[in-house]
Amino acid sequence: MAKLTIVANIIAKADKAELVKTELEKLIDITRAEEGCLQYDLHQDNENRAHFLFYENWESRELWQAHMNAQHLKDYMAATEGAVDSFVVNEMTIIG
Repeated sequence: MAKLTIVANIIAKADKAELVKTELEKLIDITRAEEGCLQYDLHQDNENRAHFLFYENWESRELWQAHMNAQHLKDYMAATEGAVDSFVVNEMTIIG
């Protein structure tokens, strides 16, 4: 199984940035404890405080998919419904 890198860009509505940040922070510890999670780091843009980025590394795509179906992700989606302008996930493979 090949390692999978995920880059997830989340752009919150400007007036909902703190709500989204709080909900994203709740995901960190629980996700880092999941099977297959090698790295799960949350970043916030220095210029646009409504732009968040997760940089993740997983042992396999299958284990990342299990994460994507986890209850804490469903809870995040419910808590931030209507608060996010865009959510783009890129599945990447290291080449060097």
